[in-house]
Amino acid sequence: MTSMVVGVALVSGAMAIDTSPVLAAPALSEPPPVSTGSADGPGRVEPTVTPNSTVPSIKKVEPITDRLLRVFVQSPAMRREVQVQVLLPRDRTLPRPTVYMLDGRQTPPDSNGWIDKGNAVQFYEDKDVNVVFTVGGPASFYTDWHKPDPVLGTNMWETFLTKELPPLLDARFEGNGRNAVMGVSMGAEAAMILAARQPALYQAVAGHSGCFSMGTDLGQAQARAVVATYRGDPDNMYGDKHDPDWLAHDVNLHAEALRGKALYISVGSGIPGKYDTPDVNPDIASTLAFGGPLEAATNMCTARLVQRLVSFGIPVTTDFRLTGTHSWPYWADELGQSWPTIAPAIGVRP
Repeated sequence: MTSMVVGVALVSGAMAIDTSPVLAAPALSEPPPVSTGSADGPGRVEPTVTPNSTVPSIKKVEPITDRLLRVFVQSPAMRREVQVQVLLPRDRTLPRPTVYMLDGRQTPPDSNGWIDKGNAVQFYEDKDVNVVFTVGGPASFYTDWHKPDPVLGTNMWETFLTKELPPLLDARFEGNGRNAVMGVSMGAEAAMILAARQPALYQAVAGHSGCFSMGTDLGQAQARAVVATYRGDPDNMYGDKHDPDWLAHDVNLHAEALRGKALYISVGSGIPGKYDTPDVNPDIASTLAFGGPLEAATNMCTARLVQRLVSFGIPVTTDFRLTGTHSWPYWADELGQSWPTIAPAIGVRP
């Protein structure tokens, strides 16, 4: 009964969060932003092109500030030039670890929610790490899709993020080969999937307000609903509902692969909290209507993963907040809350 409630809440929440038209092409207008991060409308999808080379390379770097850079990477896997944004530390005298920050279901076309709403630039002001922010990939789960999607484009994010990108950035920006990955909402699930599937790459992983059971009927329905809200075809991601690739990306089924990593997992209860007031959140009506129920269902998903990790004897640091909706102010707080768990694992002072 509990899992049925979770599934219904997640699917209905994903479908109801944005009922305005979503982008099938750049000509369509975007809905106004709301504060729930992964509940906004999609960003524009970059067109797929024929790659100029079979070798990934950094094509250009453009400064946003003295430390925040736009880095454009020619990706054979993604069949296009992919932008990421890289935040460098003030002290660059020694090689340093890298933290990869994954966005939620909605992601701005030219930025990342962690930058725009998560206070990440300010938080990392005094941290001796390189920080990499994904740009784009709405409703992609930052995974490798079976097929290009007519609406959501070519998504080969796992290959890009774990194979093509790290050696390029380490060489260009003095990375030392130690990595952490963090994400919110869709990005939380993606962070855990990447860490489980690429266990040698990451020493630490943090997931905030995610669900982690793609191999179950209800977990698959939730993921399909997320893709469908953006007019993507979920079969293009992992195939039809019987395809074993859905099981291959189920974090709960592959929780053993997370052993030995520093793990931080957080979620709210869905009950309105300190940031769910009109003076703090101008989109409070949307947040309460959708962000509350969605976070409540996500709480149950998170508890299931934590219980499985504990049953395997895998250490995990958790924060089950008594209040809080599915929204960015809480995730901004969790960035600081998670750091004492993440930092030592990558060799950085908390």
